Amino acid sequence: MYVVRWSIIVSLFLCFLTVPPATTQPPPPTVCIIGSGIGGSSVSHFLRQYAPSYNASTDFNIRIFERHNIVGGRMATVNIASDTFEAGASILHPKNLHALRFTELLNLTVKKPSSSGSFSLGIWDGHKFVFRTLTSGLTSTVPFLDKILELWNQLVMFLRYGFSLLRMEEFVESAVERFSKYYEGFESRPVFETVNEMLNWSGLHNLTTRTLYEELIDARLSRLLIQELVTVITRINYGQSVSISGLAGAVSLAGSGGGLWSVEGGNWQMAARLINHSDSTLHLQEEIESISYLGEYYEVKSNKGNIYSCEITVVATPLDELNIEFTPPIIIPKRELQHTHTTFVRGLLDPGYFGLKASSKLPKLVGTTETDNVQFSSISVLKQHDENDKTYKMFSRKPMEDTLLDKIFRIRKETIRIDWAAYPHFKAPEVFAPFILDGRHLYYVNAFENAASTIETSAVAAENIARLILSRFFAKVGPDLLHLNPDSDREASALHIDL
Repeated sequence: MYVVRWSIIVSLFLCFLTVPPATTQPPPPTVCIIGSGIGGSSVSHFLRQYAPSYNASTDFNIRIFERHNIVGGRMATVNIASDTFEAGASILHPKNLHALRFTELLNLTVKKPSSSGSFSLGIWDGHKFVFRTLTSGLTSTVPFLDKILELWNQLVMFLRYGFSLLRMEEFVESAVERFSKYYEGFESRPVFETVNEMLNWSGLHNLTTRTLYEELIDARLSRLLIQELVTVITRINYGQSVSISGLAGAVSLAGSGGGLWSVEGGNWQMAARLINHSDSTLHLQEEIESISYLGEYYEVKSNKGNIYSCEITVVATPLDELNIEFTPPIIIPKRELQHTHTTFVRGLLDPGYFGLKASSKLPKLVGTTETDNVQFSSISVLKQHDENDKTYKMFSRKPMEDTLLDKIFRIRKETIRIDWAAYPHFKAPEVFAPFILDGRHLYYVNAFENAASTIETSAVAAENIARLILSRFFAKVGPDLLHLNPDSDREASALHIDL
């Protein structure tokens, strides 16, 4: 039998006391993003992409809150006759570099507009077509006529609008070139704390201080072109007249050019896959009701009774028609959203409504002038199923009632209506909300939307917000260290259903 001495026990006890306790890493800071559209999903992507270059030892826990049961915000699709059509933000410009990089990174497929059949345009003033290009029912069976008809219609448009068409292209190209500065490398592109700084740096700010009409008159465009073709474009793309601000107008005109594209299966997939790729936690059908700053973090409460602690909070959805309670209160300029009513109709237009005798004489796109006589902004053919069966997309500022639709359409098999709070009501000179809502870490992506509202402008604003968050949160800027290094793709899960 061994006798254990007290001195040995005490020595062992002291040895245990001198062993350093195991260190525990603090949990990563949480970023709460309200909104799962292209703005919110892009913020999550760029945060993941850039964070290691700002602080190699820190990652983020990213939560994205979406009040609806689908992701994508104002990007959505509808299904008609087994076909999928864009219901919200529909088109992308060939120089939208962020969107192009997203599609490549996420293994999405670029879809270009169908080239079958010649394009035809009619400008309707509520009583008659003030201008109409030629159309032919033979182009589907005699393809070479497409080219002949296209050249003829270009000549017809030139005879009506003259060199103003070229001056319009120059105006758009100048704006696009200045916008392209936002893709420059970080060594020459600063982080912007305000929208005004961001626009002044690129040389675009002056375009937000004057109307599109004023800008185009100074660019020596004819009043006829502005009143007809330009008005048609702004009514289609922004549901507004040429009194919108110049930058929004330039972006709208750029959206009528060539080389436009979309994502096969729906543009919403960019948001869905960016969320997955950024390894963010998605909260569908969870609406945020209040955001309170409590000293070291924000307390975010949802309609489900859940409470989240977030070191950083990003609002990536328009605040204009939401009822989020902020403590302390925030102050942003009052802004009105322009609602666009999108109506899909499967059937056949009545040529008699437009003063024509045959459906074959109807243009594929009917645009409208800015008069009280018209009750819709545009009607376009999305797909022709057969001679008496087509799918149309209509834009209007007010709902299209059945009585009106029955006057416009000879046959109406299916009708789908969507009301979008689509974009700001642009008004020069524009006044912008702050990117930083409280001087701390509450950010607002949609402050940039008063400059122009598109998928790409949202991505550009989101990229700046991500850099702004990182530079302020870590109190340093490391632009020379930042590079885009795409990770392996993750497939989008079942995050979306059709409207």
